[in-house]
Amino acid sequence: MDYIYKLKLEVRDYECDIEGIVNNSIYLSYLEHAREKFLKSLGYNFFELTKNNIYLVATKIEIEYKKSLMSSDEFFVGLNIKKLSPIRMEFLQDIFINDKIYTSAKIIVAITDKNSKPIKNRDFLNGLFSKIEKKS
Repeated sequence: MDYIYKLKLEVRDYECDIEGIVNNSIYLSYLEHAREKFLKSLGYNFFELTKNNIYLVATKIEIEYKKSLMSSDEFFVGLNIKKLSPIRMEFLQDIFINDKIYTSAKIIVAITDKNSKPIKNRDFLNGLFSKIEKKS
């Protein structure tokens, strides 16, 4: 699959459970870390966004575990994104090694204010997707 962004990571021992595999909850951290790094690659910083009353909040997560990561595995998180509405976007993310997908996820992210109220922010979304198009 082609991704607009890929991030290389490595499993750390403390992320593994008693069975020696990565704990299910850790995959969410890998996915979020990739989204944050992706936004930073486009010039967006979470701290700066919140100063401008823009909060990016995951509202729905669907995740499919296909194969377990293990200690010291080096892997990639691939990411694609699409705009769903003036307040929501969808991140499609895969965790993979050598083109073999270990985990697939769909994360819906809403733009909210500091009180968790959804807000339309066409300027932010248009700017984000304009930067993505220029980068592609």
